[in-house]
Amino acid sequence: MSSCNTSTSGHSTFLLTGFPGLEASHHWVSIPVNLICVVSILGNSIILFLIRTDSALHEPMYIFLSILAASDLGLCASTFPTMVQLFWLGAPELPFDLCAAQMFFIHAFTYVESGVLLAMAFDRFIAIRDPLHYATILTPSAMAKVGTAILVRAVLLNLPAPILLQRLLFPQISVLSHCYCLHCDLVGLACSDIQINSFVGLVSILLSLCLDSSLIMLSYTLILRTVLGIASPGEQLKALNTCVSHLCIVLIFYLPKLGLSVLHRVEKHSYPALAVLMANLHFLVPPFMNPIVYCIKSKQIRQGLLKRFQTKRVDVSWNSRRTQ
Repeated sequence: MSSCNTSTSGHSTFLLTGFPGLEASHHWVSIPVNLICVVSILGNSIILFLIRTDSALHEPMYIFLSILAASDLGLCASTFPTMVQLFWLGAPELPFDLCAAQMFFIHAFTYVESGVLLAMAFDRFIAIRDPLHYATILTPSAMAKVGTAILVRAVLLNLPAPILLQRLLFPQISVLSHCYCLHCDLVGLACSDIQINSFVGLVSILLSLCLDSSLIMLSYTLILRTVLGIASPGEQLKALNTCVSHLCIVLIFYLPKLGLSVLHRVEKHSYPALAVLMANLHFLVPPFMNPIVYCIKSKQIRQGLLKRFQTKRVDVSWNSRRTQ
């Protein structure tokens, strides 16, 4: 248990938490979690490779998708090590510096992903509202500026949090609620005044996730208004179909966060294992599902995959003939 009787600043040890009540079965419980992480890494790596090597995918929507895949890989790299450390090595201890660094990268990559989803919503709006000027509006330089702005915002909004944590006093041993470090979790364990930290955290969320989700809803309102102004029902369906993939990953990104927020406010203590499961899913599901959604719904991605497999098969058959 955490105690403030012997509190320190910057020298605390944090204990990661797995699934309450299932400690003896952590190796078995972690198998699907680790498989999800491995598939996420492979899937997003394949998406990045396809977009980089296939000139047909050098379009604004797929450039944003590559940034999304990169942020998903960053999120996996931020959460996967402590999961392995806890579930497979049985080592729950994490020093303050590593915990603060993990917290920064988890939140930063989450904000990057949120910003990319907003940029992709704007991309879909321009493609439907003004298709003739689509290429002149979303030029490579414009996309580079958008990508830079998303990255800079994520860093600036998250940089104060680990710095302000240095001034707080923590128990020498603190028990976290998850198998990774989050800002709200760390602040809740502090033994000193956290008003500034809570305010900075609130402003950070308002200027990222809340702002992005509001603008995404506004974009889809404008998209729906534009689509309803199209005379042909067939053209309406065709226009809406271009948004299905993006809308799916928006829901995959935000719904687990909404569910976790509701669970924390309603029945977190009654169902601790469910709260931990939801907390893991809300970071694991988006990187896992995003490549799957785009491989299923995007014809260009599927064609790129088939082209790679066919080229590989031709190379293998040609080499086998030469050896014969």
